[in-house]
Amino acid sequence: MTVNTNRRKFEILFVLILISINIVLLLIPNSYDKSSRYNYAVARVLDVDNSELFQYGIVKQGVQYVRLQMLRGEHKDRIFETDNNLIGKMELDKVLTEGDKVYVEYSTIRNGEVFVKVVDFYRFGIEILLFSVFAIVLVLFAGFTGLKTLLSFTTTLLVLWKVMIPMYLKGFEPVPIAFAVVTILTAVIIFLVGGFTRKGLIAFLGSISGVFFTLLLSLILADPFYINGSVMPFSETLLYSGFAYLDLNQLFLASIFIASSGAVMDIGMDISASMNEVVDKHPGISTKELMFSGFRVGRAVVGTMTTTLLFAYSGGYLTLLMAFMAQGVNPSAMLNLNYFSSEIMMTVVGSFGLVLTAPFTAVIGAILLTGKKRSLVSSSVTEEMETP
Repeated sequence: MTVNTNRRKFEILFVLILISINIVLLLIPNSYDKSSRYNYAVARVLDVDNSELFQYGIVKQGVQYVRLQMLRGEHKDRIFETDNNLIGKMELDKVLTEGDKVYVEYSTIRNGEVFVKVVDFYRFGIEILLFSVFAIVLVLFAGFTGLKTLLSFTTTLLVLWKVMIPMYLKGFEPVPIAFAVVTILTAVIIFLVGGFTRKGLIAFLGSISGVFFTLLLSLILADPFYINGSVMPFSETLLYSGFAYLDLNQLFLASIFIASSGAVMDIGMDISASMNEVVDKHPGISTKELMFSGFRVGRAVVGTMTTTLLFAYSGGYLTLLMAFMAQGVNPSAMLNLNYFSSEIMMTVVGSFGLVLTAPFTAVIGAILLTGKKRSLVSSSVTEEMETP
C-alpha cells in the first residue's frame, strides 16, 4: 500500500510539472506573430451587395460589399462597411450572406477612420464547445486517466506549435528535430498515461524502435522515390513568404514518422499491457513463451492498425483519388505521379514502422518482464490495484 501511495504521489508530481510546462509554453511569445498590429472582434453580417459578384462555371469571382455590426470589442454595436474579395478558389473564398457571424480584423487609420476586414466565418465558439464536450465525456469515462490524456493532448499541441514549428522556420534540420520531439512526446504520453512502470518502459522502447526504423526507411527511400516535398499543402506559399531556405523534402520525410507515431505508440502500449497481464496471471512463464504471446497479440493488433493508417492517409486525399478516377488516369501512370507516389511512400513506410513495432515490443517485453525486477518503482502485482 505504501508503494502504491508513493507511486500516486509521483504521478501527481509529474502531472503538476507538465501543467507548469504547459503554462510556460503558453506564455512563450511567438516571434512570428504579427497580430499585434491589428485588433480582432466578432461581427454579424447585416446585408450583402452582390452586384459585382459573378459566376464563372462553378466558382464565383468579384467583390461583395458587406455591411456588418460589431458584436464584441471596443466598437460593439457599431456598423461598418467593407468588401469581401473572391478570387475564384473555393478552398480560400468565403461567400457571405445576411446573418452570418464572422471574425473580423480592424485597425484605426491616422485620420481616425476604422478599417475593417473579414477574416473568415466565426468558428471558435463551436470549436470550444466541441472540445469541452469531448473533455467532459473523456473525464467521466476514464476519470484521472482521462485528465492525464487531456494533459498529454495539450502538451503535444503546445510542443508542436511552440517548439517544433518555430525551430523549422528558423532553419533547423527537420528530421533530427522531429525525431527528438517525437521521442520526448512519446515518453511523456506513455509514462503519463501508462505510469512509471516496467509496462510503460517496454511500450516506450518498443514505440521508439518502430519510429526510428520508420525514420531510417524514409531516408533510404527518399532518393529512389524522387521525393518532392512541394506536395504538402501551402508549401510553395511558405517558400514565397520569405522562407525559401526551407528544405521541403526533409520536411516531408519528417512528416512521415510524425504522422505514424501515434499509431506506433498505440501498438506499443497494447502489446506491453497484454504481456504484463500474462505475466501477472502466470508468473512462472518463460521468456520464450512470453515473447511468442507478444507476437500473437502483435499480429492481431497490427492487422487492424495498418488498415487504420491507410484509412487515415487516404481519407485526407479522397478528392485526389476521385479526380484521378474521374479523369481516367492510367493506373501505372497514376502510381508514378508525384502526389500519388508520395502518399504510397507515406502509407507503406508508416505501416512498416507499425508492423515492426510489434516484434520489437514483444522481444523487449519478454526480456524485461521475466527478469527479477518487475517494475521501475514497484512490483507489477500492485499495477492493477493502482489503475483507476
